[in-house]
This record gives sequence, C-alpha cells and structure tokens, in this order.
Amino acid sequence: MTTLILLTLSNVFMTAAWYWHLQGGPEAANARPLGWVILISWLLAGVEYSLAVPANRIGYAGGWSAGQLKIAQEAIALTVFGLFMVFVLGEAATWRHFAAFACIMAAAAFLFVGK
Repeated sequence: MTTLILLTLSNVFMTAAWYWHLQGGPEAANARPLGWVILISWLLAGVEYSLAVPANRIGYAGGWSAGQLKIAQEAIALTVFGLFMVFVLGEAATWRHFAAFACIMAAAAFLFVGK
C-alpha cells in the first residue's frame, strides 16, 4: 500500500512538472518564459524523484518485480494524467482515452496475475 501511495504522489508531481505550464491554452503557455518553466519543472521533478525512489525500493523489498513496479507506475501515471487533463487543463476525455486506459490496466493485470 505504501508503494502505491508514494507512486501516486510522485506521479502527481511529475504530471505537474511536465504539463502545468500548458494551462490556459497555447497563448498563455507561450507567454511563460521557457527558462522559468524549466526551473519550476525541475523543482517539481525533484520532489517526484524523492517519492518515486523510495516507492520502488519499498515495493521491490516487498516482493514486487521491476516489471510490476513499472507497469503499476504507468497505470497510475495514466490515471493521474487523465484527471489532470480534464480538471486542470480543461480538456475532454473521449472514448479513446478510456480505451487506452483499459489497455494499460489489462497490461497491469497480466503482470500481477498469479503473484
């Protein structure tokens, strides 16, 4: 459970690091100085790494394989990004988003079946 919580928190910070500057549309995004955007994004990514590294160590020590850790991270990343896309960036989720999400969840299930 600790692994999943830490991975979720790390993905919140990484999604923010990668996409926060797009908020407000292309004009608003282009108006933000790139140097500042990079600096702020690196600071957010530093928090992300501070959460992701312990999450992976705890999960691995708890019996998760590297593949399971990676696919869990991807499933969490897709979930976090989907919520960010809709609620922060204001973009609509379509059937294609849900289909892609289902494929990632199916991939995650394959790695955890029988474990």
